[in-house]
Amino acid sequence: MSESLIIIGCGGHGREIYGVVQAINELSEKPRKVLGFLDDSPNEVNLGRLKRLGVPFLGDVGQLECMGGDKRYVIGIGDPRVRASVAARIGDKQLAAAPLVHPAATVGLGNEFSNGTVLLAGARVTTNVKIGAHVHINQNATVGHDNIIEDFVQVNPLAAISGDCSIGRESLIGTGAAILQGLSVGERATVGAGACVVRSVAAGQVVKGVPAH
Repeated sequence: MSESLIIIGCGGHGREIYGVVQAINELSEKPRKVLGFLDDSPNEVNLGRLKRLGVPFLGDVGQLECMGGDKRYVIGIGDPRVRASVAARIGDKQLAAAPLVHPAATVGLGNEFSNGTVLLAGARVTTNVKIGAHVHINQNATVGHDNIIEDFVQVNPLAAISGDCSIGRESLIGTGAAILQGLSVGERATVGAGACVVRSVAAGQVVKGVPAH
């Protein structure tokens, strides 16, 4: 029996995640059925794009309460703080978040993934990496050995996290950023696009540049 899946967020990131599901289904004997998208404030442009994909819009996030506990969901929202807020709202509805790994992602040995983890095409996770709930590793981003990536982290395309790093809850690693070996990024920190992090980043800090400051 196929698994039913609901995607929350009908913006670009949510639709990219829909593409991940379709890629998985092409190789699966038990394909996931995407019932549709939920979004509290969709705009007409994104609703039109959903229509062109042939996927229904089901209403706001509150509709989950009417859908039964036999379904799973994934949050297709790029902002880590918004993703955390949505997950907190869903928590009392007793639905489980689905992990999704694109077939074109590379996953090494000894890794731990939590519910809601999404690896998009070209993502690389090497070995003995612990990834928390609702973490998104975007296209062609790399996560080195022995990292701890806490809940709701967003790793944007082409970012590179070296080995033995710790990335705090709800932090964002920008497109093309690099974090050097053994460093930490505190919770709710932001590493700007193209930054090179050469020293640890405190919680809540925003850093950018080469070297990042």
